[in-house]
Amino acid sequence: MKRLLPAPWLSLALWLLWLLLNQSLSLGNLLLGALLGFIAPVLSAPLRPLPVKIGKPWVMLKLLLRVMADSVMSNLAVFRSVWTSQRHPPRSAFVKVPLDLHDANGLAVLSMITTLVPGTVWSELALDRSVLLMHVFDLDDEARFIEHFKRSYERPLMEIFQ
Repeated sequence: MKRLLPAPWLSLALWLLWLLLNQSLSLGNLLLGALLGFIAPVLSAPLRPLPVKIGKPWVMLKLLLRVMADSVMSNLAVFRSVWTSQRHPPRSAFVKVPLDLHDANGLAVLSMITTLVPGTVWSELALDRSVLLMHVFDLDDEARFIEHFKRSYERPLMEIFQ
C-alpha cells in the first residue's frame, strides 16, 4: 500500500487544491485531481528526505508563535532601517553560526525559518552540517545574534526532530 500511495495526506491535499483552484466539482476535475494526487507523490517519492518523526507538539506550537512574532518584529526593524538608512546605514554582515542540529528535516525547517524572517538569508551550509553561513541585514552584536538564533530556532528544532 505504501508503494502505491506513499503520501496519502499529500495526495489528498493535492486533490483538494486542484479542486479549489479550478472552482469546479465536475467529474473531469474530480478525476484529474485524483490522478494528480496519485501520480505526483509517486513520482516525487525519491526526492523526499527520510521519514519525519515529530515529537513534542507543544514545542512546535511555541516555535511557530516565536517565528510569527520574530517575523513581525523583523519586518518592523527592516522597515525602520530602510526608512532611516540615510542617517543610520544598516550594518550588514555574514555570520557563521555553529550548528548542533544535523537532522535533514530539521535543517530544512531551519532554512525556511531564516527565509521567512526578514533581514536574514541562509547563504551556505558546510558539507558536514556543522556551520551555517547567514547574511544579516542589520547586525548589532554577532555573539548576541548567534545566541538568539540558536536559542529561538535551533534548540526547539532539535527537540522536535532529534
